[in-house]
Amino acid sequence: MKNNTFFAIDSLIPRTFEIGRRFPYSRESFIKDLLAGVTVGIVALPLAMAFSIAAGASPAQGLYTAIFAGFFISFLGGSRYQIGGPTGAFVVIIFGVISRHGMEGLVLATILAGLMLVLMGISGLGRLIKFIPYPVTTGFTTGIGLLIFSQQVKDFLGLNIEKVSPEFFEKWVQYVEHFGTFDLKTFMVGLGTILIIILVRRFFPRIPASVAGVAVATLVCFIGKLPVETIGSRFGGIPNSLPTPIFPGIHWSTLKAVFPDAITIALLAAIESLLSAVVADGMTGDRHNANMELVAQGIGNIASAIFGGIPATGAIARTATNIKSGAQSPLAGMIHAITLLLFMLFLAPLASVIPLASLSAVLMVVAWDMSELHRFLRIIRKSPRSDMLVLLTTFVLTVLIDLTVAVEVGVVLAAFLFLRRMVETAEIKPGAAGVGAEIVYGSIKDSPHEQPEHPKDVEIYEITGPFFFGVADMLQDTLMTLEKKPRAFILRLPQVPAIDSTGIAALESFLTYCRKHNIKLYLSEVREQPRKAMERSGFIELLGAEYLVSSPEEALEALKR
Repeated sequence: MKNNTFFAIDSLIPRTFEIGRRFPYSRESFIKDLLAGVTVGIVALPLAMAFSIAAGASPAQGLYTAIFAGFFISFLGGSRYQIGGPTGAFVVIIFGVISRHGMEGLVLATILAGLMLVLMGISGLGRLIKFIPYPVTTGFTTGIGLLIFSQQVKDFLGLNIEKVSPEFFEKWVQYVEHFGTFDLKTFMVGLGTILIIILVRRFFPRIPASVAGVAVATLVCFIGKLPVETIGSRFGGIPNSLPTPIFPGIHWSTLKAVFPDAITIALLAAIESLLSAVVADGMTGDRHNANMELVAQGIGNIASAIFGGIPATGAIARTATNIKSGAQSPLAGMIHAITLLLFMLFLAPLASVIPLASLSAVLMVVAWDMSELHRFLRIIRKSPRSDMLVLLTTFVLTVLIDLTVAVEVGVVLAAFLFLRRMVETAEIKPGAAGVGAEIVYGSIKDSPHEQPEHPKDVEIYEITGPFFFGVADMLQDTLMTLEKKPRAFILRLPQVPAIDSTGIAALESFLTYCRKHNIKLYLSEVREQPRKAMERSGFIELLGAEYLVSSPEEALEALKR
């Protein structure tokens, strides 16, 4: 089948299988991939553990995710450079799913999301995901950034809180109430980590800043024997062996409960992974396969869940690091996963001494980076009101209600925003010499239009733009603007590229109105898609083939007979 059909299976070829065929590959290329993979693996190490801890899981689960999901996303992916693993976008979702349904619920939701991603890919929806409006993605990423930041305050300040509330306002109330347990040493470790990250970014940009910050903080705490909480003191260290596969029991009640969360995980994984792939294309001049990327994301998430991990997606920062480190093919991403596996098998005890304050500091920096406040404020200040409304709605729902609700409402708002703008491009206008009434998105104004000479009891109007349900209201309003009912109404459609069932229903209603008032209705210059749609619906048979004409002049000649 071809790509323009519903299924896109013939285009699902992983980029790994194109090594040496569609792009050259040599020993030097492999060395570059090896160095890039090891570099990204080192960068991913603290991030994988930090994101997992912030989400309410264990640091080991973050590593499992980066290893299993990271490997399959690179091996089967549609991008040459994509690095998969746990990311900040999922922290809030995972935290909520674990709070409501436990770890088994998270495993089931992740597997369901993986299946959804695979279906999105094989059905060719990869291209459509990229059309989600910018205000929606900016709104929920800024909201996620604020939530991640607020989740790290406890470990950053060393507050003694047994269980932090998942609710935004309640969480900050807890922080204020327990501020008396503030630990200065913990705070200094976190603050020092942030300062090191800033300085390394400024003066030594080639060094992974988060790795440097965590390494220095760990060294200082270990040598100075500072009494701060570490991965080992809270989680008991990291296992140095691979986990056994888990297959959750499937119960209908649990399936229904986690299904909305699975939808959110799938949508966010699709959006973030394709956004990351687009960024990679911009940095390299390459072109990713969106549908294959979604299939790989789905398989990666299923593998992650089965082996005890959490949801994963393409990580923009790690993908950019991979490219800057000289990656040539998906092998670099697979090597990144193998690097993390070797660390877990042979160097796991080193991770137990990492202070949690340093990881919380890394996540605070990540939260600041992903919030993109400058873009958020630019949309508020300079974009149309509709964009600002979508942005603020998505942001507020993300922070105050639930990310699942925010994404669902954001997607619905995105659809309405798209439909409204489609309607705004359409208009119904008269086609006679002189000044007539023009209806543009519900407003009527005077507008000059040239049209052929015709009797005064004949009205000629033209529709421009897609004929969807928004235009249907305009069509009904058109006759209302006429001072007296005409003998005939000629509707020109040369600028209508497409019509939907609601548009056809509007034409049927318009035809009924015209027949009730003894008005002859002609459709002129109908293009291929609208003509086929009208034929399938039976409208042309209802109208009468003789009333479908190639020009207004043909209709005027018919009226003389």
